[in-house]
Amino acid sequence: MTLSLDVDFGAGRLAAVWMLGSFLVVFLVTRSITRLIRAGRGPFRDTSVGGVHVHHLVYGIALMLVAGAGEFIYRPDGVWRTVLAVAFGAGAALALDEFALWLRLADVYWSDEGRLSVDAVLMVAVVGSLLVLGANPFGTSGADGALGVALSVVVTTGAAVTAAFKGKIVTAIVGVLLPPVALLGALRLARPGSPWARRRYTRGSRRDRRSRARYPHGARNPWDRVVDLLGGVSRT
Repeated sequence: MTLSLDVDFGAGRLAAVWMLGSFLVVFLVTRSITRLIRAGRGPFRDTSVGGVHVHHLVYGIALMLVAGAGEFIYRPDGVWRTVLAVAFGAGAALALDEFALWLRLADVYWSDEGRLSVDAVLMVAVVGSLLVLGANPFGTSGADGALGVALSVVVTTGAAVTAAFKGKIVTAIVGVLLPPVALLGALRLARPGSPWARRRYTRGSRRDRRSRARYPHGARNPWDRVVDLLGGVSRT
């Protein structure tokens, strides 16, 4: 089981670069504008139609639909392929920036639950960056054959699922593209309150105490600080 990185930028890879770049730029601009609106600064205001607040995820979904339809129907090359890639990336950023809203069906943008939107954007950005670099989670040599590919899929997927059950969602997602990360997450202690900890760590047991000591309640890690910086969402 290996991870291959192919940096030979063909047309498809170049489109992915434009899509990822558009995704990141639009997300940062959108968060800047929403923070200005919240602070009552600048010319920006919330959009309402008939007294209904139109969230920017609506524009994002529309952009993705248009870009997706354009790609499937016309299969353009050259500049139009780039235009569709940029449009899809922008639409994805607008939609995922309010991921927590369409997941919970409530306006939780600035609440603690709203941090999930920034988590989703950052995870997509990480995965997208690895794909742009040509990461192949199931890279095998030609000599490995079907058995090698199947074994790679089983081991990587199993480790990623285990990491997710241990409460390490980011590790699980990144681990799909970087198998050693998934294996590390699967072998380490589960977070308190995770499905794995609830089922396998008896309250007061040695593993339960070690888990709570390693992940104390209210503790913040570097990922949390990045979310705070980019999202401006508060923790309760």
